[in-house]
Amino acid sequence: MNNPVEKGHKRVNGIRMYYEIYGSGKPLVLIHGGGGSILFDYKEVISRLQNTFQLIGIDLQNHGMSDHRDIPETFEQDAHDVVALLKELNIEKPSFWGFSNGGNTVMQIAYLYPERVEKLIVASTFYKKNGMMEGFFEGMTEASLDSMPEPLKINFLNLNPDFSALENMFDKDSRRMQTFEDWDEDVLKNIQSPTFFISGDKDVMKPEHIVEMWRLVKDSQLMILPATHGSYMMADFEGNLDEKLIDFTVTEIEKFLKN
Repeated sequence: MNNPVEKGHKRVNGIRMYYEIYGSGKPLVLIHGGGGSILFDYKEVISRLQNTFQLIGIDLQNHGMSDHRDIPETFEQDAHDVVALLKELNIEKPSFWGFSNGGNTVMQIAYLYPERVEKLIVASTFYKKNGMMEGFFEGMTEASLDSMPEPLKINFLNLNPDFSALENMFDKDSRRMQTFEDWDEDVLKNIQSPTFFISGDKDVMKPEHIVEMWRLVKDSQLMILPATHGSYMMADFEGNLDEKLIDFTVTEIEKFLKN
C-alpha cells in the first residue's frame, strides 16, 4: 500500500484526533468499528480505492492514535468529533463509509449534519437491540478484556503501547453496548443522502434487521453478502482474506459512489 499523502493530529472538542489521507479525488471518509482503527478495518479498501478517491481515515476517541476521554462514548459524540475534524481539514461534503459501530456513527452524522454528507455507506450495523444475533447483548454484560479478540489487542498496542489506554477503550466500548438504547425510526427516516447498506449473511446482526433499516431509508440500496462480520471488506480474526469477495464489495461501492 502507498503511504498516506498526509497524516497527523488535529485538536477537536478537547482531544487530539488522528487521521490519515490517501489518494486524491472525491472525498470518502472511513470510520472504523469498535476496538478497531483506520488500517485495521480499511487496509484492503484503501489499497483498492486510493487511486480513485481521496480517502480520509479517522481514529475515533479512545481508539488507534487518537486521545482518550473519561466520559462515556456515544455515537453522537463520535459524529460531532468527525464533523469537527473534517472542518479542520477543510473537507466540506464528503461521502462516508462506516463499519460496525462506525456505521452507527455515520448514520448519526447523516441525521445530525445532513448538509455535510454526500453519500453514505453503512456496513454491518444496527439501530435496535433486537436486530443483533441472540445472546449478543447478554454476552456484552459479561465481557472482559480477556474476551477481546487478540488481533484487536495487538493492533491497539502497536499503535498505542499503553495498557491502561487499551483497558479504557475496552471499558468505554463495552459500556456503550451495555447501555445502548434503541434508536427512534426517525433517525433513519430522516437520512437524506443516498445510502448503501451492506451486511454479511453470517454477521452479528440479523439479515432481516438490515432489510428493516434499508426499508426505512428512502431510495437506499442493500447488499447482503455470503460473509461473517466485515469479512467482505477486511481480514477475519484468523487473518483469512477473501480477496475476490472484497474486490466485489469494493467494485459495488465504487459504482454507488460514482453514480
